[in-house]
Amino acid sequence: MLFRNLDLITFLLRIPAVLWAISFHEFCHGLAARLVGDPTAERHGRLTLNPLAHFDIVGTLMLLIVGFGWAKPVPINTRYFRNPRRDIVIVSLAGAAGNILTAVVFVLLYRFFGAHIFSLLGRPGLIVFQQMIFLNIGLAAFNLIPIPPLDGSKVLYAFLPFSGLKYYYWLERYGMYILIGLLLTGLIDLLFSPIFSILRRMVFVLL
Repeated sequence: MLFRNLDLITFLLRIPAVLWAISFHEFCHGLAARLVGDPTAERHGRLTLNPLAHFDIVGTLMLLIVGFGWAKPVPINTRYFRNPRRDIVIVSLAGAAGNILTAVVFVLLYRFFGAHIFSLLGRPGLIVFQQMIFLNIGLAAFNLIPIPPLDGSKVLYAFLPFSGLKYYYWLERYGMYILIGLLLTGLIDLLFSPIFSILRRMVFVLL
């Protein structure tokens, strides 16, 4: 897991990062869908950074406690897509891309202004920066796991040959149960950790 020893101060300072991570993740899904022709998210009031519009209590608690989780999925209607296979990849990856972008911005801010941040805000300021970086990488990595209903599964669907779709539909039917089982047993780390490590290396190469 990302965070094994969580003190109260760090937990409280994590809240702004969690609210931003889930809000921007879902906003990016909705914005990407709108750009490829689907107005569904906008019509449902989900094209917003207001965290209340995207809040899922279980997913948010997971993100607060263990460092990965989820928000309420943005509604998407693929019938509006001009190129469905291409557009589902764009929309699915947009959320993770938004989280990675956030992590990159905060890594660059830390690189160039870290000393000033520490002098102005002290240790709490640096903790907030740390949480903004690692929580956003964690949310991106978790959602890239190719198990429905996570975003990575839709990317998998887009690249599967026609003959392999029957296996995807089976996975889609039972994916939530598989995901819950992996979370409860801790085996989710076997899928999550490699993706997280790759994304972390990509982001931290900027330091």
